[in-house]
Amino acid sequence: MPVATPDQYAEMLNKAKTNGFAYPAINVSSSSTVNSVLQGLSEAGSDGIIQVTTGGADYFAGHTVKNRASGALAAAAFVTEVAKNYPVTIALHTDHCPKDALDGFVLPLIAASEAEVKAGRNPIFQSHMWDGSAVPLEENLRIAKDLLPRMKAISAILEVEIGVVGGEEDGVSADENANLYTTLEDVIDTVEALGLGDQGRYIAALTFGNVHGVYKPGGVKLRPELLGEIQAGIQAKYGTGLLPLDLVFHGGSGSTAAEIATAVANGVVKMNIDTDTQYAYSRSLADTVLRNYDGFLKVDGEVGNKKVYDPRSWGKIAESAMAKRVIEATQQLGSAGWSGK
Repeated sequence: MPVATPDQYAEMLNKAKTNGFAYPAINVSSSSTVNSVLQGLSEAGSDGIIQVTTGGADYFAGHTVKNRASGALAAAAFVTEVAKNYPVTIALHTDHCPKDALDGFVLPLIAASEAEVKAGRNPIFQSHMWDGSAVPLEENLRIAKDLLPRMKAISAILEVEIGVVGGEEDGVSADENANLYTTLEDVIDTVEALGLGDQGRYIAALTFGNVHGVYKPGGVKLRPELLGEIQAGIQAKYGTGLLPLDLVFHGGSGSTAAEIATAVANGVVKMNIDTDTQYAYSRSLADTVLRNYDGFLKVDGEVGNKKVYDPRSWGKIAESAMAKRVIEATQQLGSAGWSGK
């Protein structure tokens, strides 16, 4: 199906919240990983979100070029075309843009979408993330407040991070000893700056002990119940309905099914997935190489086996392995089977 229109994306998020599930938002860096996501979502019967980081966009443009805005536009163009071949709806998102990358990443992409909308077409990306976790909250919200009207004008959604996700995500890093738990006061400041949808729709990554990357069980103490406490606090202060905020779960690798379920029950409509799908793809490639060593390589003067080392051969296997992990994510988040309903 075609990439989601702004109205379709808004309805996707509304449907998730109303029905108590969340969408997997999978990071991609190549046409092959895009195909993996589309395969997995289709096999699961789940709509979903495809997103690129600054590093992923750099790689998409060509690793010797590193023109991330160009790479992001190339990724969007590829997804927009090939998604037509699949029976699910896809939204496009840019992930983790810190302050020093705004001028080379998100701002040119917003400008490109402004030109599209002016010409009577849809925005290229349905949402963009401004990652202000590395700057003081006041500056974080000031920049978000500047971005939100431009996003509203193109019917796109802004994602903000309020708090600090530990670990590292494509060069955006944070000390795990920092304050990894967003406070109600932080979120009240956010609502005072950005409103509750009246100034433009936004989704918030509130932190509850999250860490990007891989960690052993017990290494991070997640408190997803904190999201519910914050939602209740905002509801009480502003007289809203239940779960007034649309939330995002970052740094979910290694989370238990119960932790994910609690986060979703407390208003998470989008969960970012990168580390686990990267591993699934690369683990499959390693398996293919090691099991077919003498075919993959020209050993002892032999010629190898072209059917094995042809990138299309191992690429199909790797894509299916990554797709399997995407299916698992849709099942964990409850989005499997919801496409078209």
